[in-house]
Amino acid sequence: MKSPLWMVAVLAGSAIAAPGTAVAAESCGVPASILDLENWKETLPTGSAGHPDEIKQPKLANYAKAPWFTANPGCDGVRFRAAVNGVTTGGSGNPRSELREMDGSDGASWSTTSGTHTMVIDEAITHLPNGKPHVVAGQIHDDEDDVTVFRLEGTQLYVTKGDDTHYQLVTGSYRLGTKFQAKFVAGDGKIKAYYNGELKATVDAESSGDYFKAGAYTQANCEKSSPCEDSNYGEVVVYGLKVTHS
Repeated sequence: MKSPLWMVAVLAGSAIAAPGTAVAAESCGVPASILDLENWKETLPTGSAGHPDEIKQPKLANYAKAPWFTANPGCDGVRFRAAVNGVTTGGSGNPRSELREMDGSDGASWSTTSGTHTMVIDEAITHLPNGKPHVVAGQIHDDEDDVTVFRLEGTQLYVTKGDDTHYQLVTGSYRLGTKFQAKFVAGDGKIKAYYNGELKATVDAESSGDYFKAGAYTQANCEKSSPCEDSNYGEVVVYGLKVTHS
């Protein structure tokens, strides 16, 4: 008579897997089955020069593109990966696999001086490019440029302010793969940045045309990092993402 464990192993080829067996990312569903992406669009590091692929709703609801935008092997997060040789937008020399906040079919646009605007990201930075090991893992952008971001440089995680990339050191000993919560709260002309629930920085910012971004914005390219290949990349896994406006 076959053991119960044998029966489990037979079923592993379907939707059920043996205890301790890792489930392939392809069986986890699309990113929108893990994160609420109703009011987002995804920019990929693929496409043509200056014109990266952008995936909007309703297509985004059933979309994945390995290895750049897909469920992680644990089926509890979404992997965002951008290699140094990836396609960039016209306004940047660096590649990204990154969500941009939307308001229906239009890009979200709000002001730091009106209302309160909050984004919470539960995430882990899991890989850095060679040579220039820098990745942005969440940001507020206005109608011209980034206002403030969470930026990892090696083991040092910063909150930035405009062009001041080292405005506030959050931690100097970040280890790749460590889960953390990044939070921005914008209102009254200020942006408060929290790390694991602790206020780390306050940025004075009276800006308009603002929107949130989340994912992996690799701060290196083929001129700054080698090899110029898909294997050289920045990567962020997002486990939870929530935006509120009031």
